[in-house]
Amino acid sequence: MPETQANGIAIYYRFDGPEDGPVLMLSNSLGTRLEMWDPQIRPLAARYRVLRYDSRGHGRTAVPDGPYSIRLLAEDAIALLDSLSIERAHFCGLSKGGMIGQMLGTEHGDRISSLTLCATACRLGPKELWNERIGTVIEKGMPALAEGILERWLTRDYRERATAEVEQIRKMILDTPAKGYAACCAAIRDMDLCGMTGRIRVPTLVVAGEDDPATPPEVVREVHERISGSRFVVVPHAAHLLNIEQAETFDRTLLDFLDQQTKP
Repeated sequence: MPETQANGIAIYYRFDGPEDGPVLMLSNSLGTRLEMWDPQIRPLAARYRVLRYDSRGHGRTAVPDGPYSIRLLAEDAIALLDSLSIERAHFCGLSKGGMIGQMLGTEHGDRISSLTLCATACRLGPKELWNERIGTVIEKGMPALAEGILERWLTRDYRERATAEVEQIRKMILDTPAKGYAACCAAIRDMDLCGMTGRIRVPTLVVAGEDDPATPPEVVREVHERISGSRFVVVPHAAHLLNIEQAETFDRTLLDFLDQQTKP
């Protein structure tokens, strides 16, 4: 898997799909890495040049000292596009990735062909919750948080029947560097994009999981309502990682939207 220097750090990334296809950039949630998008690669890479990357503080990308900010994480994404000589890309992000997407749509709309914002929010409090989480992960590491994260991210039904997939997700969580996780928690804690998202002018799809306790549909809907002309879809029987739990529905929803943006 290649690595490039972008925005002062080493970022790991991966391409899938035809070299001449429209570029689709995928951005991961807090506590995961680019493999969280594995269920999407076969259908997406049939039509698109899919670019995945491990965000700052996660996976195989560098873990500089924090705290980070959503603006910094968005600058990483733009710097990655620059380093790969990509002028414009479709962007799809989930949770933290969707927060990055909101910043990109606001500040770098000329680089973004379309936005898909999944299971995300324009602000996500309370700050005390994030401070507690930061303290726990620094003191006790990711094992202290893993089970609670899985309960928020996946419905009980999915956790009970998809044991192999759940174990893969658990491993991603446990492998996340505690310092990077804490630094990204601070970015989410300090984020308030709600006054900015109304400036987004690129075609935007906003997607919520029906059973998501982390970013419930009413929280995600607020993002949709602030972006003029955006579309809003609720995926049934899915919690936070809706792209994994209801992959077929998610893939169809995303491809329908993307294909409309790329018609000649």
